[in-house]
Amino acid sequence: MSGRRTLLYFNRYKTDSMREFEAVELKRYLDQSEQTPLLLDVRQPWEYDICRLEQARLLPMGDLPAKMDELDKEQEIVVICHHGIRSRQVGRFLEASGFKNIINLSTGMAGWAAQVDRTMATY
Repeated sequence: MSGRRTLLYFNRYKTDSMREFEAVELKRYLDQSEQTPLLLDVRQPWEYDICRLEQARLLPMGDLPAKMDELDKEQEIVVICHHGIRSRQVGRFLEASGFKNIINLSTGMAGWAAQVDRTMATY
């Protein structure tokens, strides 16, 4: 799916139950969580190669519809992208598809690099 078509496809899904965490909030949440959620990075491979959270699983946004059955609908999932926009769209799509426990990293990896890990590479 091309970039623009992918965004249009995901924009049709709107929900209100997805939680939104800024980078510092997510760091605190992950540090306190007994069970680590799935960190789902929906960026492109070249972006993931530049910087990523250590335990993140790469599943580019455009590939998600075809691979969604590989994900557990009951598992807590943190959706991650560069600035929080693509991840919000994916989170909405996942919720509309029956996923129950979605968190969007609203500041994206750019926010993580600025607020949590200032040594992280940026782009």
